[in-house]
Amino acid sequence: MNEEKYLTVSALNRYIKYKFQYDDNLKNILLSGEISNFKRHSRGHFYFTLKDEYSQISAIMFKTSADKVLFEPKDGDKVYVKGSIQSYEQGGTYQIYVSEMKLSGIGDLYLKFEKLKKELEEAGLFNPEYKKPIPKYPNVIGVITSPTGAAIHDIITTTSRRYPLAKLVLYPALVQGENAKESIANQIRKANMDSICDVLIVGRGGGSLEDLWAFNEKIVAMAIFDSKIPIISAVGHEVDFSISDFVADKRAATPTAAAEIATPNVIDIRNNILEFIRLMSKNINNLLTDKKVKLINLDDRLEKASPIQRITDNKNNLNILDKRLNLAFNNIIEKNKKNIFNLYSKLNPNLELIIKDKLNHLNLLNSKLNPSIKSILDNKENRYKVSLSHLEAINPIKIMDRGFSVVSNKEKIVKKVSDVKKNDLISIRVNDGNISANVVEVYKNGE
Repeated sequence: MNEEKYLTVSALNRYIKYKFQYDDNLKNILLSGEISNFKRHSRGHFYFTLKDEYSQISAIMFKTSADKVLFEPKDGDKVYVKGSIQSYEQGGTYQIYVSEMKLSGIGDLYLKFEKLKKELEEAGLFNPEYKKPIPKYPNVIGVITSPTGAAIHDIITTTSRRYPLAKLVLYPALVQGENAKESIANQIRKANMDSICDVLIVGRGGGSLEDLWAFNEKIVAMAIFDSKIPIISAVGHEVDFSISDFVADKRAATPTAAAEIATPNVIDIRNNILEFIRLMSKNINNLLTDKKVKLINLDDRLEKASPIQRITDNKNNLNILDKRLNLAFNNIIEKNKKNIFNLYSKLNPNLELIIKDKLNHLNLLNSKLNPSIKSILDNKENRYKVSLSHLEAINPIKIMDRGFSVVSNKEKIVKKVSDVKKNDLISIRVNDGNISANVVEVYKNGE
């Protein structure tokens, strides 16, 4: 009978550790489960239990790996982990050493979304001052989306209905999958290089968070932010929000809503034009009425300021003044009459006798004065006649009757030959008129 060999506990645990250590199936194992008994060590390590409905396993995640986790783990979180299974020789136990951990389902994507959103928001990419206005009447609308998706159909239909004047230019892009982010970013840059669009619509129809994830990538966000052309983000349905929505100049709930934002409604334009015409007509009528009133006022002022009107006004004023003057004059006369009558009644009753006596005395003086005045007048008349006969004797006209004349040169009487010179035009006044003559020669007496 062979002797049985007994192993020590240490030897068994060492062997088990060896088996764990060199089993390739346990080196990069992927597990899913729920966290329980979670503890964070003061040095940053994570200690927790990963369990499912029927079993559990201890887990440890060292600080270097724990720092890369995008969320704050807690009991009850459902997670995906990657790691290696190793045995703890002294305790005779095994556990998983976790190198990567993320929330299961969309949890990890949501965390990536929140992390990038916070990063871009802190960098200022969401700030209102960077938002460019959407043109009111675009000529060319660029659309960056899948050429086969429902989004482009909705945009074409809405644009054709609302504003058929706009031209649509499609920049086809992948909107889902691994290469979608580069495709979207490249088409945004291409549209800016072409520089033919007034506004860009970037987006796609609805889907899961994974389907829409390309619009949550940093490369797409930076392309939108760097775009010189205003961008409307239209990703998913109304409840869906993406990083692109926050960076874009305008967010639309759906591609159809984006087309409505990018285009004016032709019905509204027509109504606005009609309203503008109505207001313009009203303003023109008001202006014409105002000008007509001003013209009437000016015409009235001109009529009042005309010479005829002034003469008429002055004549009327003169008549009024004349009537007032006559009235005043009559009043004064009446007043003076009354005063005279009053004064007359107060005069001495013998006044008439005094006046008569004075008149008799005046007549007496007058009778004495008349002979003296006549003598003076006769004397003056005789002296006048003598003076007149003397004047007649020396009157040049009378002298001219005897053949004499008066010669003048430039209205100056010629008294001697030096007052004229050869070729002067002289005037000779005779009894019945004037004679003009040229001086032919000038001679002095004795020459």
